Amino acid sequence: MKNISENRSSSEPRSSRICEDSPVFVAGHRGLVGSAIVRKLGSEGCRNLITRTHDELDLMDQKAVAEFFRKQRPEYVFLAAAKVGGINANNRYPAEFIYNNLLIQTNVIHQAYLHNVSRLLFLGSSCIYPRMAPQPLKEEYLMTGPLEPTNSPYAVAKIAGIEMCWSYNRQYGTRFIPVMPANLYGPDDNYDLETSHVLPALIRKFHLAKLATQDDLDGIEQDKDTYGPIPEDIRSNLADIIQAGSSSEKTNDSVIHLWGTGSPRREFLHVDDLADAAVFLMNRPWDSLEKAYGKGRSSLLFNVGAGEDLSIKELADLVSAVVGYKGSIAWDSTKPDGTPRKLLDVTKMESIGWKWRTTLEKGIKETYEKYLRNETGKIIA
Repeated sequence: MKNISENRSSSEPRSSRICEDSPVFVAGHRGLVGSAIVRKLGSEGCRNLITRTHDELDLMDQKAVAEFFRKQRPEYVFLAAAKVGGINANNRYPAEFIYNNLLIQTNVIHQAYLHNVSRLLFLGSSCIYPRMAPQPLKEEYLMTGPLEPTNSPYAVAKIAGIEMCWSYNRQYGTRFIPVMPANLYGPDDNYDLETSHVLPALIRKFHLAKLATQDDLDGIEQDKDTYGPIPEDIRSNLADIIQAGSSSEKTNDSVIHLWGTGSPRREFLHVDDLADAAVFLMNRPWDSLEKAYGKGRSSLLFNVGAGEDLSIKELADLVSAVVGYKGSIAWDSTKPDGTPRKLLDVTKMESIGWKWRTTLEKGIKETYEKYLRNETGKIIA
């Protein structure tokens, strides 16, 4: 039987720090995380960024990924490509969430090993931790209890990616770093109301409701053209607001319906802060990363977050204030809440010298300002 490592170069990793000429592959560069990493690397003078669209490189295609690594020989890999989505998408497409993510990460991690990549950073999610784990979530709580059922297929795939990084580190001496961020938001987010996460979904729902209170039908249609279809239940909600009567009645008596009870607590991190942390980890001396766990550990895992959270209700109030929606909110308790709380313990990141910077209110304001501009930079509302 052919040894799995036969095609791997026997040389040591080429360097320990990204420099301006280092070939760096950002997998998933068009997504929320990948685009932020590209911006961060560009701001630091990296001139040899390697990116591929899905049409150019299907990361689920084993042969295509192997050929890509053979030709391009990246020195560093940021694995930000993944199938992601909110609670609705996870409930509707569980098979795709586990299958697609397992294929993507398996192909990229294995080829990174075979082609002697100096370091790989694997992006996971805080949903990897048990549903009822103690708060805040420490890295060592991984696999100590049952997962949240609404996103367990995605979480299992990400846990497999973590274990894969650890296994290759232990057996082959690779330097692969799993990173588990808090809930992310920021520019280039996904505003599709069927698949988006909670914060971008709230921004869009409140924005549409504000347009409805202004009888701005053209604005609503332009939003649909820019950010995608408006589901029938939300369109019906907007129609009720528009038909409410006078402008003052629309403004004061409008009601937006949101999923769940609003009681779960979540932690949010601006994606530019995550990109800063990702590059920081890639450049940090390996022994300092090991020191955060104990000398010689190959099973590195870093939570990246703000270390503080708020309820979904508090988040909704904050987003509605930023957007300028002045109506009320009705919570649909027949819809699932998901995990009661997900707050990351960020002690390990702080111990090696990194801390988040962007406050949630400032980040939401900047994100909404970006939302208000379409691809040509024109204000849409």
